[in-house]
Amino acid sequence: MTIAVINDVQLYYETHGEGIPLLLVAGLASDSQSWQPVLQDLSAHCRVITFDNRGAGRTCPQENEISIRKIADDCIGLARHLGLTSINLLGHSMGGFVALDCAIRYPEYIDKLVLVTTSSFNSSRNNALFSDWASSFEKGMDQKLWLRNIFYWIFSSRFFENEEAVNEAIRFALEYPYPQSRIALRNQVKAIVDFNCTEGLSGITSKTMVIGGKEDLLFPADVCAQLAQAIPGAAFSLIDGAAHSIHMENPQAFIDAVLTFLLGRY
Repeated sequence: MTIAVINDVQLYYETHGEGIPLLLVAGLASDSQSWQPVLQDLSAHCRVITFDNRGAGRTCPQENEISIRKIADDCIGLARHLGLTSINLLGHSMGGFVALDCAIRYPEYIDKLVLVTTSSFNSSRNNALFSDWASSFEKGMDQKLWLRNIFYWIFSSRFFENEEAVNEAIRFALEYPYPQSRIALRNQVKAIVDFNCTEGLSGITSKTMVIGGKEDLLFPADVCAQLAQAIPGAAFSLIDGAAHSIHMENPQAFIDAVLTFLLGRY
């Protein structure tokens, strides 16, 4: 295990490959292992850094205070710990909130910015939905049913045509040895509710690409396109054959979009 004491947490992180540094920030209830479908290909071209957000995985204590701002501070703290003065930053969903906050408050550290199925704030519908997820978890809902209800929102209809893949995803989640606590999930949900960086978007100076999933229900394509329009010079890429969790459902399209942007061929 690789642990760095960053701010008030013991932050679990991994590094893979060599080249330009690329820090990946996972979304709600996810951690460093969520990047497995794309890690090998990305690390063939970049020094990929993954970590467990506060409140997830092997970063502890899970019950410490959580805010988007604090996770962003953890990102920059990790970069400093690794001796990096500039990073490329990719955030998915809640991780996109974190990446935006980093770009706004730490512009000198962020070279290129990749924002995946995210926005500058969470909709009222999503806030209610995520709160319901946390409540169901707290009340001890059957875990298989709880996971399936989340999967309905983050994967496309095509994903459910392969029952074996669905069952394998559920099995992996149920057997994962570093589960998120009920308190930590609730704290992450609250952090999402409290975040809104819309007013800061026009000041972002990092070269930026926003990636949307054509079938995303949580942050639909038009929401992602609007985010790109609000950031000076940002590009927008819409990926077919995927919903919210693009890197899990259509990893090759995700890899192609990210590497094309980072390696300067966009």
